[in-house]
Amino acid sequence: MDSYSEETVVENVDAPTYVPSIPVPNVQELVRKDPVHVPERYVRNQEDRTQVNEIPHLSSEIPVVDLSLLSTGDVKELNKLDLACKDWGFFQVVNHRVPKEVLQNMKNATTEFFELPLEEKNKYAMPSDDIQGYGHAYVVSEEQTLDWSDALILVVYPTQYRKFKFWPSIPEGYTEIIDTYSKGVKNVGKELLRSISTIMGMDKDAFLGLHNELQALRMNYYPACYRPDHVLGISPHSDTSTITILMQEDQINGLQIKHNGGWVPVNPVPDALVVNVGDVIEILSNGKYKSIEHRAVTNENKARISYASFICPLDHVEVEPLDHLLDSQSPNKMYKKVRYGDYLRSSMKRRMEGKAHTEMAKVEI
Repeated sequence: MDSYSEETVVENVDAPTYVPSIPVPNVQELVRKDPVHVPERYVRNQEDRTQVNEIPHLSSEIPVVDLSLLSTGDVKELNKLDLACKDWGFFQVVNHRVPKEVLQNMKNATTEFFELPLEEKNKYAMPSDDIQGYGHAYVVSEEQTLDWSDALILVVYPTQYRKFKFWPSIPEGYTEIIDTYSKGVKNVGKELLRSISTIMGMDKDAFLGLHNELQALRMNYYPACYRPDHVLGISPHSDTSTITILMQEDQINGLQIKHNGGWVPVNPVPDALVVNVGDVIEILSNGKYKSIEHRAVTNENKARISYASFICPLDHVEVEPLDHLLDSQSPNKMYKKVRYGDYLRSSMKRRMEGKAHTEMAKVEI
């Protein structure tokens, strides 16, 4: 038995379940059957149209952080990280040490999976009581406007939470490829959380073992859309995670972040990983670092895949503002203590709607 099998062969039947999503049509299949038709349930109102308030000239200002320098405690790079978390809530990471081959293998295998016939992909369909598997997330009513995307969602850490019935066996070796990629992302997450602990005035290992035990992977498939200005790949939202680490396509834009009242495209940097502050860091920092709304747009000619790894606390961890971060400018706690599992499931019971889900953690004034 190889080292991979020894680590992952056991599946814990007591692994937690998460809030399910209402089944909806497969978007990729809709496009295959009729490439020029956009069903009414996917059409956004004028206020939400994708071209509204885009400010592409700010793309070049999104910070790029060198993880190899952060790992050595480089003061200049730590200051850059601090400003990135404070002013943008998003940054790109280079020199992260995840081999290019690992990134490319993940892209190649996932593309193969999404190109499989629907009946093959549906062998890994989400069940009626969970969010893991192939399907759609955050669909909570029959009336809500739907996102122009399909997804494969897996819990990868702790390893005993893995539910292998949802891990595709096709293409061959895909399970091992997901495992290898997720290990690389986990290591990047550890280094980033050490640096974030440092800039928040704590021991560098303060967050490890508390806020990085749960890691989920969401692979989003955005089909091309005949009317891309009428739909959204994913609705505006902030992430409930501690941090999120995203791999983009190298040549296809789609991710946009809210900044200065407009939407800024996050142009891909080759082999870089995109990182954003999650709600947990916003709560811990008492709002100094904010989780930022972001969304995904589609295009008319090409499908796009993104790979979001959510690094989170386990259910029982309690999250609240850190006392030492209260100061004369923010003397009061803006957020109350929340149990992470309750916070996560509360957000899953809502459709993606900006930062509306963070209200449950805010102190009533």
